[in-house]
Parts: sequence; structure tokens; C-alpha cells
Amino acid sequence: MSVEQEHRSTVVVGVDGSDHARAALEWAAAEAVRRGAVLRIVHALGMPVVVSAYDGTTRFQPTDEMSGQATRVLVEARERAVGLQPGLESETVTALEEAPLALIRHSHPHDLIVLGARGLGTVAAAFVGSVSVRVAAHAPCPVVVVPHDDQGRPATTSLDRIVVGVDGSRNARRALGLAVDMATENGGELLVVHSWEVPYPYDPVAMTAAGYRPQEDVFEQQAQELVADLLADTLEDGNDANIEVSVVRTQAPPVDAVLRAAEGADAIVVGSRGRGTVRGLLLGSVSQGILHRSRIPVVVLPKHGNED
Repeated sequence: MSVEQEHRSTVVVGVDGSDHARAALEWAAAEAVRRGAVLRIVHALGMPVVVSAYDGTTRFQPTDEMSGQATRVLVEARERAVGLQPGLESETVTALEEAPLALIRHSHPHDLIVLGARGLGTVAAAFVGSVSVRVAAHAPCPVVVVPHDDQGRPATTSLDRIVVGVDGSRNARRALGLAVDMATENGGELLVVHSWEVPYPYDPVAMTAAGYRPQEDVFEQQAQELVADLLADTLEDGNDANIEVSVVRTQAPPVDAVLRAAEGADAIVVGSRGRGTVRGLLLGSVSQGILHRSRIPVVVLPKHGNED
């Protein structure tokens, strides 16, 4: 097998028959066509694991009824995906593991994982679906979490306008790089959002009257320099510099700033700086806040998720 065949881009989507999964499937099918990639449809059974002192670790095998149900879910999902995107190349996988492990095991660094904002699991997390949080934190590639509307469909399946939130961190630089790549590949517009909040320990009017430079001006200049440096570094890496880039500076908290800027957009890109094993710490607070409140797809770049 050639290297090109081994690393062919794949869009991996988890399905379970729910509205959440159907919305993710619709978005994933459209993205697979955009990329010229294979759509890999995964249904996880979550069979229990048994640990034995004699046989080691084994996993229960599904009954014929469970296998039949899995087949029906996958057949329906595949037919729907091909119906939405004729000519789409697709494959199906029935996994014995629980959903997060199954999706991660069937993806690689140059792939994309797509899943619904909820569903695919039996226990709901405090913020987004437990699967969404776990996969977005540990995947080897970017993860797209797709919310659905009242009709069980994604708000959009296009990528004409992408929003990315940045600060001065390395994770923000990586997220900006991903957002630039996505916008370039799709000929879309990229909106870069950087927020800042000005502390006021003293009366700003009195400080200005006394000859001090307004803090808004200081932060405004710093924001302009930070975003300019980020864009210069990213666009020097061989990306198409002709994409349209706008910069928004606001005094709102980061989550509010990004969501406000994303009104009318098609996707939000965020980097994750999460750490630890507690679910609430798997993703950074900004990433998790955006996942919880966004009505459009959110692309999460896990920590080192795009590095070989």
C-alpha cells in the first residue's frame, strides 16, 4: 500500500440514530465531498469489558439482535449520506467499544471527526454531550461538534464564513493556522476575534484629565500588534494570503466576543488547552463555553491534535 493510500483523508462521523447524530452525518457528508475524502460512519455498541485473572481483558460480544440493530443504523445512515451527497464514497464500521474510544481509534492525525452536540452515549455531561467533550479533548485530529435545529438538521453545512478566537497562546496560533487552512481550502472568509477587558481601579475620566493615556488605547494597540503578528506568522507558512481577514476587538469576555462575532457565520474554530482527567478540565473554559452555547458547528483543535 502506498503512503498516499495509507494517509488518505477521512471524515469520521459517529451515528446512533438520534437527531444529534443525523445532523452530524449531514455536515460530515458535505465536508467529505469538499475534501474529496472518504466518509467513515461509525456506530459504537459500548460492549462491557470483563477482566479475568486467567484470560486477561475481554469484551462481551453483541447478541444477534444488537448486531442487527447496529447494521440497520449504519445502513440507514449510509443511505441518508449518499442521498444528500450523490457520489460520496463511504464505509461503515460497527465498533464494540464505547463511542469516544471507537471514534478516536478509527481516526488519524490528518482526518476529521464529526459528532453531534449530544447523544452517542448514555450519560449526559454537565456542558455538552459526554462523548463530545471526551473526543474533543483526546482526538488525534480536529473535531467538529455539530448542534442541530428544531428539524434535527445542522444550522449550516457550508464553510463560507469561519470565525476563530485568538489570544497570545500557542494553542491560539495552532487554531488560527487551522482556520486559515479551512478558509483557504473553501475560498471562504475568515474573521479573527481577539477580546480584551480593561480594568478600572481608578476613575478613567480623572486619569485621562491628569494626563494618563486611556487604557483602551493601550489595549487597542496591543491587540492590533498581537493579531498582526499571529497573522504574519501563520500566512508565512505557505497559506494563501489572499483570503479576506477581518479583525474584531471587543471588551466582552472571550466566549461572548466569539459567539457575537459568529452570528451569521458557518463555523467557529477554537484551540483547546485543557488538562487533567476530570471531565470539566478536559477542555479549556473558553472552548467548553463555546461548545455549550454555540448554535453553529464548532471545530476544536485538541492539544497537539494536528502534530505528528
